[in-house]
Order: sequence, then C-alpha cells, then structure tokens
Amino acid sequence: MTINAILADDEQNLTDYLKSRLAAFWPELNIVATAANGAEALRLIDDHAPDIVFLDIKMPGLTGLEVANRIDKKTHVVFVTAYDQYAVEAFDQQALDYLLKPVMDDRLQRAITRLKDKLAKKETPQDITAILSSLSKVLPQNKSAYLRWIRASVGELTKQIPVEEVLYFQAQDKYVSVYVKEGVREVEALIRTPLSELIEQLDGDAFWQIHRSIVVNVSRIAGTTRDVMGHTIVKIKDSKAELQVSRAYTHLFKQM
Repeated sequence: MTINAILADDEQNLTDYLKSRLAAFWPELNIVATAANGAEALRLIDDHAPDIVFLDIKMPGLTGLEVANRIDKKTHVVFVTAYDQYAVEAFDQQALDYLLKPVMDDRLQRAITRLKDKLAKKETPQDITAILSSLSKVLPQNKSAYLRWIRASVGELTKQIPVEEVLYFQAQDKYVSVYVKEGVREVEALIRTPLSELIEQLDGDAFWQIHRSIVVNVSRIAGTTRDVMGHTIVKIKDSKAELQVSRAYTHLFKQM
C-alpha cells in the first residue's frame, strides 16, 4: 500500500532535511508535495488528499494549527514546532504527534513507528478540533515566520546552525558562506541558497545587507571605521573580519 505525505514548512532547509531523513527511515513513504506557507499547504492537501501531513506550526499566511483545522479529517497530522518546552508539554498532554526543531533522528523514528501502527490498524485520525482551539490559546500567535535555522556544510559534516549565532553571510561563486563562532574559532559553513533568496527569509531588523554580497547580523557588529579611500568598514565582534559597506548601504550607519 502506497502511503502519501505532504511536508509544509516555510524554511526550505528544514523541509529538505526532513525529506531526506524520512527517505532514510521510511523509504516506502511517498512525499507527493512540499509547501512553503499555510495557504499553499491547504491547496496541496486538497489536491492530493495525503495520508499524512507534516505541518510547521509557525508559517506565513495560515499557521499549522489553522491548516489542520481546515483539512479533511482522514489525514493524519504531525506538527513540527520550534516552540519552547512549555508549549511542547501541551502537545504531550493532548497526545498529539509532533516533532521538535531541530528534528532529531530518535524522535522522528518514534513518530514513524506510531504512524505505521495507526495506518496498519486503519485508525481514523482523532478529531482534534477542540484540541486545536485549546492549543491556539497556549501557543504564541505571532505569525511572522523568519528563518530560524540554517543547515550548512562544514567539510563533510552538515550542521544545523541557529540563525542568531551567525556572524555574517557572504556570497561566493556557487555558494553562500555562513560564518559562525565556535569557541575561539571562527568557522565557515556553506549553503547553496542564493543570497537574494536568503535575505527574503531573514528578519530585516536583525540582519542588514551592507554589500551586494554581504549580510551581517546587527547584534554582532562591534563598530565601524573608515579606510583611506573613505569607505565605511564594519568590524564584527569576536572576529577578524572587516567588511566593506557599499555606498548604497552607508545610510544604515549614519548613527554609528
């Protein structure tokens, strides 16, 4: 029997990661589509009528809770959340299937085991309408969903990096370099997402583009200087990096 699923998460890196881990642990599962926001998820669920949907709770447009409340009750729902332990306890109390970001292999395997058991027994998904109403009162209602995690490669190792720990991003020829501090070392990781797409997923108040190829974490700026040519140079905390600001972005530093 073919089991179809849809993944809905506004962070493409996490969608790709979950898709790869599901392929490893449940190769028979057919991922028929992925969605980047709540409205798209609802449309795809309506089109494909999947057996399972993995829903990020915090998505643009419609939250995962709102999507779950509108879909056919024949679909099994697994929520994916980055909320704190207090909110996770609410899921546990209601016996809802969920995955906590960053998604860990052991937790994913347990979720897969439960889903396989339900599908084998042909269990009808529980009516979660009342539960969703209760959860909506517990979970934060801020619907603005900025990128929270970056999956990046350091050599052969793939790391999941909290966005707030990034010092700055710098576009290279085929990659974007992600610079982070690990202990006393500054580490360069690589992602394939173009800088132009990455900027759209970042909080513009927390990350400033200072050059066509550079985006900096504002909280990591130590200060600015000028070079002999009069260019504004950004110095990064706990880093030797000195990043030149393009003239188009010098207005950002008028008060510094």
